[in-house]
Amino acid sequence: MIGRLDEVVVDCADPLALATFWSHVLGGTPELRDPDWCRLQAPGSPLIAFQRVPEPKSTKNRLHLDVLVDDLESATAQAEELGATRIGTRHDDVAGSFQVLADPEGNEWCVVSPA
Repeated sequence: MIGRLDEVVVDCADPLALATFWSHVLGGTPELRDPDWCRLQAPGSPLIAFQRVPEPKSTKNRLHLDVLVDDLESATAQAEELGATRIGTRHDDVAGSFQVLADPEGNEWCVVSPA
């Protein structure tokens, strides 16, 4: 073993705004460390940090967050009210259901519901 996971870091243009969006999705209170770095410790979730970078997002994420929900349609609608964008259609299979969304800066994530 080399080490342990400390936090998940999301590159973004506006760390406080994005941490605030995610605090409405997951709970917790954004902690602004400086104008370029904000973090969020949501209950039951790993620490998520938001780091200002100069370049905009340009392609699909290679890593994304899955958010477990009880009601997929309700959670999707609530996320959209907060500024998320629905990507494609709902997916249903034997493992459960999920809806791909993008946060306000375009980072893909999913609301998921087990079968």
